Amino acid sequence: MAASEAEQKVVVHVRSAGNAPILKQDKFKISGRDKFLRVIEFLRRQLHQDTLFVYVNSSFSPSPDELIIDLYN
Repeated sequence: MAASEAEQKVVVHVRSAGNAPILKQDKFKISGRDKFLRVIEFLRRQLHQDTLFVYVNSSFSPSPDELIIDLYN
């Protein structure tokens, strides 16, 4: 992994599914060096939910310790 890849920002687009509340802002920028856990914690705070299921491309749920840049690539 090159240093420039880890420093880049990644745009995260969030869509609700089922009975999940809709966020006012659905796109966020996050550092590629951050772990997926940071996205989960952010969404928990925004939605005021303890239990949260988060999927990438509506197909799989990554491990919380996965790097954002790895999921982006």
